[in-house]
Amino acid sequence: MSLEPLDPPLAGPVFFDRRELDLILRVYGRMVAAGEWRDYSVVGKKEMAEFAVFRRSGDAPAYRIEKRPALRLRQGQWAVVGEGGHVLKRGRELGQVLRIFDSGRFTVVD
Repeated sequence: MSLEPLDPPLAGPVFFDRRELDLILRVYGRMVAAGEWRDYSVVGKKEMAEFAVFRRSGDAPAYRIEKRPALRLRQGQWAVVGEGGHVLKRGRELGQVLRIFDSGRFTVVD
């Protein structure tokens, strides 16, 4: 009996699960109702998933919510990134990271 090496599992793109999308879409809906955001995009890449929000269609993303599983044990796999590419909040729990958008803590300045 020969022992053939097992093929490593095929690594597909990283994406959000249903619970994660539910949390993100709740924040998105609240910001749309407040008139702050107008559009979004969702992208699954090899090393990360990204939910980008836009103030107007066709603009650069105002914010990106990123999931990077490789950082899960280090800084945390979740991050909110601002327009200039600056990480505004990073953590291990999505709900905690999304609190940056809670009213009273966060205001949009034009």
